[in-house]
Amino acid sequence: MEYVRLGKSNLMISRVAMGATALTEGGDEKAYELVRKAYNQGINFFDTSRKTPDCEKLLGDAIGDIRKSVMVATKTQGQSGAEILNDFESSLNVMHTDLIDLYQYETDSFLPLEGGADGIYQTLKNLKDSGKIRAIGLVTQDLDVAERAIHSGLYDTLQFPFSMLSTDETIALVKLCEDNDVGFIAMQPLCGGVVDNIPLAVGFLKQFENVIPLWGARNNDELEQILYFAEHPPVIDEKFKQDVEYLRMFFN
Repeated sequence: MEYVRLGKSNLMISRVAMGATALTEGGDEKAYELVRKAYNQGINFFDTSRKTPDCEKLLGDAIGDIRKSVMVATKTQGQSGAEILNDFESSLNVMHTDLIDLYQYETDSFLPLEGGADGIYQTLKNLKDSGKIRAIGLVTQDLDVAERAIHSGLYDTLQFPFSMLSTDETIALVKLCEDNDVGFIAMQPLCGGVVDNIPLAVGFLKQFENVIPLWGARNNDELEQILYFAEHPPVIDEKFKQDVEYLRMFFN
């Protein structure tokens, strides 16, 4: 497994990351087995969210004895400093930890900024300054919000939809993150299930050195495919480029 620095967060994470939103599909035992299989294969970065507390709990239960060996990210949509703190404490409790490696604010219209009357960013900064979180991230599907977050210099990472079907504007966003040392986490690397060609999807994303795809594997077979092609990506030749361009044109 290859490990890279996640932008200015300085977190050293696996180039294959695992999203925990699908853990509830197979029950507690299956969730544990899937997380441990991912860990045993070298994955050390797991992402979840407060809006899916069952997934937070399943992830926390699965990593209890290996917590110091993995990086955990979760998210909040709190609308005030007080709501952020409440979400944060709930996440700590359900995941049996006293530290969140990457704490992300999830939004599609509003960007918390330093000095804001809502107190959201100041609360995030206070958590980081006190050592309770190691990095601050933003999660959004809005291109304008994402660009403003990068230019603000306030966020260590950005989580944004990115796949082989993404537009040129999104590819430019990836480059903007690289130029500003903001870690880029690619949500929906299969475009929400639209893309079913895993080798092609992995190969496309592998071209971007600063991109960490967040795979939502639902079972062992899916996880094994992702891990295999991450270690054995297809050759980026003319045939590969033609196949990618065909799918991009077809869906766009």
